Amino acid sequence: MAETGGVKSEDTPFEGGPMDGRVLPVLLGITGHPPKTYRIPVPAPEGGPPTVLVYRRVPRGNSTLTGLTARWKYLYDPTGRAGSERRWPWSRPAPHPDATPQGKPDDADG
Repeated sequence: MAETGGVKSEDTPFEGGPMDGRVLPVLLGITGHPPKTYRIPVPAPEGGPPTVLVYRRVPRGNSTLTGLTARWKYLYDPTGRAGSERRWPWSRPAPHPDATPQGKPDDADG
């Protein structure tokens, strides 16, 4: 862990995608953990809108003494949707586009 002027960061490895094998210093939040998702904008060669690479945080391993997560790493998410929607514990489950709403019969059933 590095500290510069009160801001802490941790060297975090990236796996998969264009960043595979690289280790970057990632700023830690107030909880001491890096962000759940890490987005990297990549400029388009012709000056168009940038492509955004999305990596999601996963445990790198567990501490043998406490069983808690000791460190983190980022895995490439090719869909780019990891962490894109905030879900609160009291929120309804996300609807499935082809599913019939719960509790309502399908139109084909009469």
